[in-house]
Order: sequence, then C-alpha cells, then structure tokens
Amino acid sequence: MIGMLSRAASTRCLFPLKRIQWRHVEQARGCAGPPTTLHLLQDCLELQYRGSRMRLDYVWLRDHCRSGSSYNFKTNQRNLDTASIDLSIQPDHIQVEDDHLILTWPGGHVSRYSLSWLAENSYEGTKLSSVQPRVLWNADVYNDSRVPSSKWAAFMSSDDELERFLQNYLLYGIAFVDGVPATVEATEAVTQRVSLIRETTYGRMWCFTSDFSRGDTAYSQLALDRHTDTSYFHEPCGIQVFHCLKHEGTGGRTLLVDSFHAAESVRRQSPEHFEVLSRVPIRHEYVESRGVHQNHMIGIGPVLNIYPWNDELYLIRYNNYDRSVLNTIPHDVVRRWYVAHRELTVELRRPENELWVKLTPGKVIFIDNWRVMHGREAFTGLRRLCGCYLSRDDVLSKARIFGLQA
Repeated sequence: MIGMLSRAASTRCLFPLKRIQWRHVEQARGCAGPPTTLHLLQDCLELQYRGSRMRLDYVWLRDHCRSGSSYNFKTNQRNLDTASIDLSIQPDHIQVEDDHLILTWPGGHVSRYSLSWLAENSYEGTKLSSVQPRVLWNADVYNDSRVPSSKWAAFMSSDDELERFLQNYLLYGIAFVDGVPATVEATEAVTQRVSLIRETTYGRMWCFTSDFSRGDTAYSQLALDRHTDTSYFHEPCGIQVFHCLKHEGTGGRTLLVDSFHAAESVRRQSPEHFEVLSRVPIRHEYVESRGVHQNHMIGIGPVLNIYPWNDELYLIRYNNYDRSVLNTIPHDVVRRWYVAHRELTVELRRPENELWVKLTPGKVIFIDNWRVMHGREAFTGLRRLCGCYLSRDDVLSKARIFGLQA
C-alpha cells in the first residue's frame, strides 16, 4: 500500500509507492513554499500547486523526463524512445523537495521536474493561457494607441528597434517601417531583416501595376473588398508586405480590418454562428490560365480556425473572390453557414472597424495575413507596388529569440 507521509529533517515530502492497482490520497504538509497536494491515482498524479490543479499521466511524466539520458540539452531534443515506455508504468517512489517533483521509476531511473514547469506545461495550464497575446482593435482603438512606426536606419541596425517592431506586429497584426528607399531592392532588404521570403506562384519579390498581367483582380484599378490572401493555399501565407513605389493619380488607399476583433464580436453575440464558422470546412480556389501562368490551387479549411484546447482564434480564411463552390456542407447546414457568414461580414464591414492608410513611397507595411484583412479603394493613374510574402514560422521564431510570446 502507499506509505504514510514522512518528514525528513529538510523540507521534503516523501511518497514511497508499491506497484499496486488502487487509489489513495496523501497531502504534502511541511513542504517549502505554498502547500502542495498530491493525489496518487491509478494512472496519473493529481497535483495541486499554487492554486492550480492538474492531472499528469504517468506515461506523460516518464516521456517528459529531462534527465541527461532522456533529453539532449545541447540540441533540445528528446533522447527517450517514447514507444518503449510501458503504458502501465507507475513510479515506485515520489518525493517533493525544494519546489521539485522527483519520481523514481521501476529499474531505478529518476526524473526531476520543477513544479512551476509542470504547472506551465500541463494541459490545465495551457488551457488557461493564450498562445499569443493580442490587442484587438477597431479604427479608434488603433489610432488612440499611437503605435509608432520604425525608422529605416534604426530598424536595419538596432536589435532593440527590431524587437519593438516585432512586439507591435504581434500585438496588433500590422507594423510599419518608414523612410525605406522606394526601390524593390530596399524593400527586399527590410523584409529580410524580419524573416525569410516565401516564394510563391507570384514569385519571390513581386512588383506590379494595374496591367492585368496576372489573372487576379489585384492587377486592376478596381476597388478590393477586405480579404485575406492565398486562402487557396493549404497553408495561407503568414505575412503580407506592401510598398507603394509610385502613384500618379487619385484614390488607392489601403483598407485594414482586424478580423479577430470582428470574429470575437460574433462569438459574444452568437456563439452558435461562431461554432459553425469554426467547424465547417469550405474550399477556396485559384484558377489561372494566362500565358506562362498556369495554376489551379485549392485550400480547404473553416473560415475561423481555433486551437482546440483553449478556443483561441489563430487563423481566418476569408476571401469572397476566391471562395469556391460550397460542396463540403450538407443541406441541413448550408443555410446556417450562410447566416453565420453574413453576421461575420456585417461585423467586418462596420465603418468603425475600418482603418484606412495611404501608402506612400518610403512606407512599408507588414500585415499578419492570418489575422488582418486588407483591401483598397479604386484608383486612377499609374500605381506601382512591390512586396512579398514572408514565412510566418521564421517571423515567430525571431520574436521568440527576443523573448516575446508568440
């Protein structure tokens, strides 16, 4: 049976175990710091720590051992063969000492875990935390925040400036660099300061005007409603970069909308509509047959994408131009989807949610294409833009290197 709690001269709590199949509860009293409660169950350890309650499966605990034989700290990779763990494994001995949980496994292997690490990495801890903190905004919120643009010279030379830029980008989904020379080469340089460039069917760095050289409405002078780009990709591009190199004419302002702000309004007002948009997969499609440009791409996924463990929104696919035939929805769901889509569209089109920006030579904008929609008003005259897509993984990686949460 499970032995009764013993006290050592130091601030330790000991829980010797025998390998039997029954339940018992012990409470750690006299441990250093806040009281830690352990419930020793048949297949898991229930841990109460600093007001947080978590259940840690014994197999999970053995798999996440951070001893030198189980984990390579030089490469930050697991050494342990997970498939070799006995799925009925239980520890022979449990000890709480100096804010650490120490388990001794059959065969004598010892695993040591920081209690704070367990609280942070448990399912219960992850469920209560956000993956990426954000400031949801409408036009007034963004303008009142007075988010500063980065300056070209400082941005290219100072890591502190780059960190501030990345923090603004993570929080608001958009960030600007001013004073960039109005050339494709300088635009490429400023983007590479942030991330690797993602090459797509549009090329690596692209430069275009309203000449219909591609089979896309963007290559015209027409107004474009709010949308996300490359919704027809299996993984939509993470970051969209624009730099207006030249405009001799009128109009052409850029429209920006925080779609997460609109989606959260739908979640509050009509959770059943939010659920439909987050669960029903639909197709987006890009078909192009213009000279050497022959493409047929299909991306499938719900309009709203959420993490299943905490319901946090992380990606939106919304592009009415590229949405394909709705043939992935059964008849009894089709009308519900249209009603939900209409409510989201109404929120997205509220004038107070529209941030209008005039892009001029020297101003480069970085847009989180998984969150912030862009569009434009119609324009006249010659308008020449360049830009590219960036790899989302590399942008987030760079942010994490600075210690930012992403």
